[in-house]
Amino acid sequence: MTPPDTGNAPAKRSPITRRRTLAAVAVLMGGAVALTACGGHDDGDSKAAGSGPSTSASSPSQSPSPSASASASAQAKKEDAAAAKQASDAKITIAPKDGSTGASIHNDAKVTVAGGTLTSVTMTSKATGNKIPGTISADRTSWRPDVALARGTQYTISAAATDAKGRAAAANGTFATVSASSSFIGYFTPEDGSTVGVGMPVSINFDKAITDRAAVESGITVTSSSGQRVEGHWFSSTRLDFRPEQYWQAGSHVSLKLHLDGVKGAAGVYGVQDKTVNFTVGRSQVSTVDARTHQMTVVRDGKVIRTIPISAGAPDHSTYNGQMVISEKYEKTRMNGATVGFTEDDGKGEYDIPDVPHAMRLSNSGTFIHGNYWGSKSIFGTANTSHGCVGLSDTKGGKDPDTPAAWFYNNSMVGDVVVVKDSADKTIQPDNGLNGWNLSWAAWTAPQA
Repeated sequence: MTPPDTGNAPAKRSPITRRRTLAAVAVLMGGAVALTACGGHDDGDSKAAGSGPSTSASSPSQSPSPSASASASAQAKKEDAAAAKQASDAKITIAPKDGSTGASIHNDAKVTVAGGTLTSVTMTSKATGNKIPGTISADRTSWRPDVALARGTQYTISAAATDAKGRAAAANGTFATVSASSSFIGYFTPEDGSTVGVGMPVSINFDKAITDRAAVESGITVTSSSGQRVEGHWFSSTRLDFRPEQYWQAGSHVSLKLHLDGVKGAAGVYGVQDKTVNFTVGRSQVSTVDARTHQMTVVRDGKVIRTIPISAGAPDHSTYNGQMVISEKYEKTRMNGATVGFTEDDGKGEYDIPDVPHAMRLSNSGTFIHGNYWGSKSIFGTANTSHGCVGLSDTKGGKDPDTPAAWFYNNSMVGDVVVVKDSADKTIQPDNGLNGWNLSWAAWTAPQA
């Protein structure tokens, strides 16, 4: 640079004049640097760069020359162009958007890439650090988690990709799933892949009260390979059952589809499930207990296969009449009268048997058909002596496979029907257990508020 004080300048400049010249040069250079720098200034370093003590003399401010500004601009464009050449064509998109809340636990989480292929995706629970398994598609352009996410949980996703030239790209995101307080889940029976008896209804219990029943029911379908018409019935705001008019056809296959993700169940409450459940209906078995004759007739596929002497509920604790479905099976269970209201004056149960063998539940209120080893063998087929259950002769421990109770237990499955008739009691309520068969088809299909 040609100094501005050429010509007749003295050979030696004063310190102040030299300092002003350096300051002017610094302003020009600083201007050029400021146009291309990507960081800020540091006051401490600026002070250290100055030499000598400060003086009262001040240099006039100077603007960069047009030639210097043009040069800096050209340099910036050159560097931008070089950076653009290094940028990857791979563009990663993470869903849900970073910082979003209320995401579905099933369908929202996804990573996609355009102009490249994914090389890695890592999804973790922010609270625990646990990794969520997922799969990159065969063409490596998308990724989804393999499992349903947890409700009310924050997750982070980190993804990497490369374009056709091997240039890398990366993206990160954080989101939160729908909270438990603003979502509902339906707990269903029977289980996926199970084989059940012909009386087994599809029963769904929701963890929140449903006020928009029509919307929820429209998101659920139940179909049978038999072609039987299947209809739903609400027993309460939290329970919805499905069944055909008659028992399921033996050997048929039933499919339950829950398409409830995003379905409004109540004000501010939405479903999160998207699931298909399939089960098989086994052979037909309907057993009829005659409380008057103290006999049970077991009919399988239309043929009587055995008649078993029984002891039903005593006159002051008679057994419910009606069609009852076996909902649970226990090789051994405890039965305490206090749990179903049969208590002594001291509050203890009228009975407490810790090892009742071959017990199968028929109602939610405590009705079972089970083995009885404590009663005299003479009562079976002759007298009703129980607190409302149906008793079959058995041995303590239930180890003898030849007893009537062991035989019936081993030849029964969840979903089989036990019909009780000629008892002094009333017909069991259809919502007491899986016993909707006690509701007429007209009542079952009638419009509900």
